[in-house]
Amino acid sequence: MRKLIKGIYLTILPACSLYLAACNQNSTSQKNTTMADSTQTTASAFEKTIDGKQTHLFTIKNKNGIIATITNYGGRVVSLLVPDKNGKLTDVVLGFDDVEGFEKSTERYYGATIGRYGNRIAKGHFKIDGKDYQSSINNTPNMLHGGKHGFQEVVWDGKMIDSSTVELTYLSKDMEEGFPGNLNVKVIYSLTEDNSFKCQYEATTDKKTVVNLTNHAFFNLNGEGSGTILNHLVQIDADNYLPVDAGLIPTGKFEKVAGTPFDFTKPETIGKRINDDNVQLKDGKGYDHNFVLNKHDLSTPIATVVGDKSGIKMEVFTEEPGLQFYSGNFMQAKNAMKRGIKDEYRTSFAMETQHFPDSPNQPQFPSTELKPGDTYKTQSLYKFSVVK
Repeated sequence: MRKLIKGIYLTILPACSLYLAACNQNSTSQKNTTMADSTQTTASAFEKTIDGKQTHLFTIKNKNGIIATITNYGGRVVSLLVPDKNGKLTDVVLGFDDVEGFEKSTERYYGATIGRYGNRIAKGHFKIDGKDYQSSINNTPNMLHGGKHGFQEVVWDGKMIDSSTVELTYLSKDMEEGFPGNLNVKVIYSLTEDNSFKCQYEATTDKKTVVNLTNHAFFNLNGEGSGTILNHLVQIDADNYLPVDAGLIPTGKFEKVAGTPFDFTKPETIGKRINDDNVQLKDGKGYDHNFVLNKHDLSTPIATVVGDKSGIKMEVFTEEPGLQFYSGNFMQAKNAMKRGIKDEYRTSFAMETQHFPDSPNQPQFPSTELKPGDTYKTQSLYKFSVVK
């Protein structure tokens, strides 16, 4: 049996000492307290009945003062507060002040757990053991992130395990969005004592199916509402990426990043080459491509991002073979986020650890099939620190 392994860890390490130091400064402490309290006072804004199920906002924290909020509507990370270079708690994840903001958003994926299949499947069509399946089309002419009613649209069953851990579960029924098998999914979000925001995925099925789970947090390491992410420094440990057609489906080839705007083997700002005369950038409207990672065993970071204003550094570790780097190309200032801030063009980025897009139709890619009796698991790590 081929063991599929996946998940997400967000780790925050030395930054916690900056937060503790800041608590000794009255003005900064007051700001930190206000921000922390605000994450709790908004809980009532996430109480609603959707599709006959109750939504909630869960607040988890650790002993060092790191705070995250998660809603069971879509399994979403609503906020993640980490210290910047001055010790100020900074919300590095875009989200809304209430559940209705997520419901009405023109961007469906803010902070969401994505499934059953993250990224795209060409024309929504795939075969398993020679049998044809058709998932719903929601990114014409293709299926994107699980279809019209993917995991971002459902209300998960949620419960607090302890003050730093929340568990979300969902049963995706046989043929939901065209995918075979009753799929039992579990996601555990937790904040650990070493300041890690950890997300673990598990899934089992009673029929052979395809699975590719990920999380779609939209990050701005300078803080939500702080402006463009084009001056963030990015490094990705990938010698190859997957070129795509005009519909953002991989062509099936691996292309070298060397000599192209996709070469992030050394730190470069997101904006330095994003407007180059390059057909891949034109098709993607910027960066919206899967990178073929050189390593994916959690031993070394596969990507690093640094906020130019905050000094917040995020290192990404994963057991996944691919990383989808998205530069906020389709943000159009149509949504009022937390505190009424608009989601302006390219004011956030995503780094989704995952298997490759369209893998069910491209046998040369690592398989995303899950069989009855096997357990799908995954983990990735987003490790936060600061650069002075």
